[in-house]
Amino acid sequence: MDIDWLFRRDHSDLVPYTPVLPPESLAKLGNVQVADVIKLNANENPYGPSPRVKAALGSYNGYNIYPDPDQSSIRALLAEYVGVPSDYIIAGSGADEIIDLVLRATIDPGDTVIDCPPTFGMYSFSTNVNGGSIISIPRNSEFNIDIPSVHKNIRDNTKVIFVTSPNNPTGNIISESDINELLQYGRLVVLDEAYSEFSGSTLVSLVHRNPNLIVLRTASKWCGLAGLRLGYGIMDPKILQKLMSIKQPYNINTAAEIALAASLEDLVMLKENVEKIVAERIRLFDNLSSMDNVTPYPSHGNFILCSFSGIGARDVYEAMASSGIFVRYFNVPELRDYIRISIGIPEHMDKLVDCLTNILGQTI
Repeated sequence: MDIDWLFRRDHSDLVPYTPVLPPESLAKLGNVQVADVIKLNANENPYGPSPRVKAALGSYNGYNIYPDPDQSSIRALLAEYVGVPSDYIIAGSGADEIIDLVLRATIDPGDTVIDCPPTFGMYSFSTNVNGGSIISIPRNSEFNIDIPSVHKNIRDNTKVIFVTSPNNPTGNIISESDINELLQYGRLVVLDEAYSEFSGSTLVSLVHRNPNLIVLRTASKWCGLAGLRLGYGIMDPKILQKLMSIKQPYNINTAAEIALAASLEDLVMLKENVEKIVAERIRLFDNLSSMDNVTPYPSHGNFILCSFSGIGARDVYEAMASSGIFVRYFNVPELRDYIRISIGIPEHMDKLVDCLTNILGQTI
């Protein structure tokens, strides 16, 4: 039986999102031991979660019970942390799920979504999965959003505009005036603030007076909970109720909820880890700036994007991988000469700098 006809025709040319591999797979690629892998390719928190998380997960006795489909406890915790009412908060299995829910709720087949590359690839991927079409508005030479071009390219069927601040992978933030300009276009503006804790900036305060603004956040980065998949959105209650009505009933697992509660009880330690990462980001930027043929870009996230001259970024990536150091190479036209380096512990950053110095010295 030929079953190909059963599948959606608009998915026939769908390009899958390229995720990062786990350490075990990276070890095989680099021909090194798993313990020797230095993983700097996914913007993960190198310090991990609060020690309270492990203790809380180990002492819990209710894993046989389904989690709360209304997310009452987790929404209350997040609302207190963010400083908004709980009816403005919805949690998801990572911010990725909120992205998908927004598009599932808004996109009719053929509707358009504005994306501003280079940026997080899930926006275009999820748009295509949900039957929408992407309008790509490239960022300028400084990786800022071209606001006039966004305005010029809005169509009658444009539903959503995605913006990231700090932007991944470029690290720059968007101004409040630019967000206010985008909000005037009458479309849903989704502002992804996954790296907000590292930038010390947020525009959550704009949500209460702009019903077409959604702000996304995550516990994956600053809390070190990437493996438990917990993100959330802050939005007008009318939009939130629509998303609650279409989400999977038990989309947040109990372990993630327990981990978040334990994390929010240990804010001092987690914020200290954020400060360590920011300090290491500054140190790495200075080291990269001192190298010939390397141009790092100022970042407000837990990563640094850098470009190369005289050597291909893919060559740098492959040479580092052969030494067990894995950074992110994006095989897309606008980032062919770039790699993104996630901030790790000082020891790993020192090894990266030494490795890169050797690579450049041997090839340039």
